[in-house]
Amino acid sequence: MFSKLLIANRGEIACRAIKTAKKLGIKTVAVYSDADREALHVRLADEAVHIGGSPAKDSYLSIDKIIAACRQTGAGAVHPGYGFLSENPAFAAALAQAGIAFVGPPVKAIEAMGDKITSKKIAAEAGVSTVPGHMGLIADAEEAVKIASQIGYPVMIKASAGGGGKGMRIAWNDAEAREGFERSKSEAASSFGDDRIFIEKFVTEPRHIEIQVLADTHGNALYLGERECSIQRRNQKVIEEAPSPFLDEATRRRMGEQAVALAKAVGYASAGTVEFIVDKDRNFYFLEMNTRLQVEHPVTELITGLDLVELMLRVAAGEKLPLTQDDVKLNGWAIESRLYAEDPYRNFLPSVGRLTRYRPPEEESNSAFVVRNDTGVFEGGEISTFYDPMIAKLCTWAPNRAAAIEAMAVALDEFEVEGVGHNLPFLSTVMGQERFREGRLTTGYIAEEFPEGFHGAALDEQTLGEIAAFAACAAYRVDGRGFLDAGSDEYVPSHARAVLLGDRRWQFDVTEKDEEFWLYHGGGRTLVEMRWEPGDTIARARVDGTVHRMKVDRRTSGFRIRYRGADLDLKVLLPRVADLMPLMPVKVPPDLSKFLLCPMPGQVVRIDVAEGDIVEDGQPLAIVEAMKMENVLKAEKRARVAKVRVQPGAVLAVDEVILEFSEV
Repeated sequence: MFSKLLIANRGEIACRAIKTAKKLGIKTVAVYSDADREALHVRLADEAVHIGGSPAKDSYLSIDKIIAACRQTGAGAVHPGYGFLSENPAFAAALAQAGIAFVGPPVKAIEAMGDKITSKKIAAEAGVSTVPGHMGLIADAEEAVKIASQIGYPVMIKASAGGGGKGMRIAWNDAEAREGFERSKSEAASSFGDDRIFIEKFVTEPRHIEIQVLADTHGNALYLGERECSIQRRNQKVIEEAPSPFLDEATRRRMGEQAVALAKAVGYASAGTVEFIVDKDRNFYFLEMNTRLQVEHPVTELITGLDLVELMLRVAAGEKLPLTQDDVKLNGWAIESRLYAEDPYRNFLPSVGRLTRYRPPEEESNSAFVVRNDTGVFEGGEISTFYDPMIAKLCTWAPNRAAAIEAMAVALDEFEVEGVGHNLPFLSTVMGQERFREGRLTTGYIAEEFPEGFHGAALDEQTLGEIAAFAACAAYRVDGRGFLDAGSDEYVPSHARAVLLGDRRWQFDVTEKDEEFWLYHGGGRTLVEMRWEPGDTIARARVDGTVHRMKVDRRTSGFRIRYRGADLDLKVLLPRVADLMPLMPVKVPPDLSKFLLCPMPGQVVRIDVAEGDIVEDGQPLAIVEAMKMENVLKAEKRARVAKVRVQPGAVLAVDEVILEFSEV
C-alpha cells in the first residue's frame, strides 16, 4: 500500500478521500488554489501545497503543478476525485511517466470511455444496449438541425467530452436544436477544452439509473447494484438513491452484467459507473461510462457496507478485489441529497458569499438509521464563483425506503445554513411529495412538479395549526410569561396569544405547567412539549403527539419558522393588537419591469442586442456565465432597448442592471 497520497481535488471529495487514507494509515497531501487557502481539505491533510491562482485552469487543471507537488512531498500516488483531471488521459499518462500511481483506471480505458462517441461504439460491440443517434462529428448548427430532424424530436445534444450536466441540451424543435448546439458547443469548449458535439434520441418518461462497477488488474470485475439519479435539474443530479425503486431483480442483473461486460471490454480497473437511461417498460440504453468515482457513491457504500475509496486504493496498489459477485449483498435503502449554493426561489441560480452559519445534523449510525454528511466547507468559509456550488452531500440509510426518506426529512429539518442562497427548502419539499414517496420518478420530475418554479412547500392546515401552537408557546416563553396590558400601566400576566400567518389567524390561551404547555382554543385543547429556549435556532416540539423539528429565528413581534420546505413568517400578538393588523399599510415593491437584471453573480459572455432594438417575448438578450454554466437571459415581453449598461466581459453582482427598456 502507498505511504503517501496526494488528492488532486478540492471540496468534499478531497475531504472524503483524506478520511479513508487516514483510516488506512496513509499520509495525505492536499493541493490548493488562492481561493482555497483556508479550505477544509487543506486543514484536514497532513501536508498542503499551493498550486496557483483561483481559476481552475491555473491550479487544479494544471498537470505540471500536480506532478511537481508530488515530487515536492514524495507522494507516491494521486487520487483525482471527480471533475477536474479525474478523466483526463493525459494526466494519467503523465503520472505513469513520472512513476506515480494513478488511483483510477488505465489510460486506454479513460480514452475509450471519455469520448462519448467512441464509447457508444465500443458498448454496442460489447453487447450493451445503446440509444439511437448520430455518433459522428457535427460541423455546425444547420447540420445539427438536419440530423435532429432525421432522428426525430425530442433529441439530446451532448458534448462528446462532457459531464456534470455541462454541454447538454434537450431540443424539441429546429430552433431549440440550433440554439442548443451553439450553447453546448460553447460550454464544452469552456469546460473541457473540447467542443465536439453529438446527438441522440431523447427517451420520453426516462429514468436515469446507473450501475457501480469495480474491477482489478487481475481480470476480476463485478457490479455493486444500481443508483437511481432521475431527479435532475439542468441535467445535474440533485437527489440519488440506492437501490432504485423501479428495477426488479431480473433487470438489475441484466444491467449489471452488461456494465461488467463493458468494463472488461476496455480493460477497466478501479471503481467506475455505467450510466443507463431506462424507459417506462424497463428497457434500458447505455448513456456513458464515468471512469472515476461518482459524486453519489456514498449511497452505494451505505447499502453494501463497502468503502469505494479504499477499494480504489487497493486496486491501484495492485491488490486483488477482496470479494466476488456472490459476496455483494444489498442491505436497506440509502438516499443522498445534494446541498447546493443555489437559490431555488430564483430558478436555482448560483449564490456566492460567506457561510455565516453552517450547522449540519449530527452524524449517527445504528441499526435503525444512519445520517452521514460529506462536506468540504465550514462555518465562516466562503462559497466562491470559481468552482462547483456544492456545499455538502447529506445521506441517510434505513432498513427500507420509507424510513430512509423520513430520516432524510428530519436531517434536512435540522440542517442550518445561512449567508448564501441554498436548495435546502427544495430538498425538504421533495422529501414530502407523494409522488417521490411512491417512487414515480423521471428525469423530468422537477419540471413536471414545479412548472412555475419553486415557491416553497404548502403545508396542510393541521401542520400549520401545530406550528402556530408552538409559536404561541415560544412567544410566551420569550415574553417572560407576561405582556404589558394595553389598558394598564402595570405589567400584568396575559395568557392570550393571536398567531397570524398571512390571512390565517389562530388564537390561544396559553398555560405552562412542568415544562408542558396547554393551549385552549375554540373549545379545544392542545398539548405542546418542547425543547426550546430563547436564542435556540433549532426547536424540537411535540404537539399533541406529533414531533416537529423546526429552524426558528426571532423577528419583531414573532418568528420566522422553516419546516419541511415551508418558510413561514408568523406574528404572535395580543388579540387586540392582532385586530388592528389589517389596518396597517402595505409597502408596494418597486417596478423593475423596465430592467434586465443579472439573476446571479457571473460574467457577461455576450450581449445580443443594441440600443434602439425592438425585442420580442422570448428573444435572447444576453448570456451570463456562472460556475461554468452559460445562462441565456430572454425578453419577457415586447419592448425597446433604451440603454445597454454593461459590455461583454463584465463581472456582475446579483440584480445588477444589464439593459434598460422603454415602451414600443
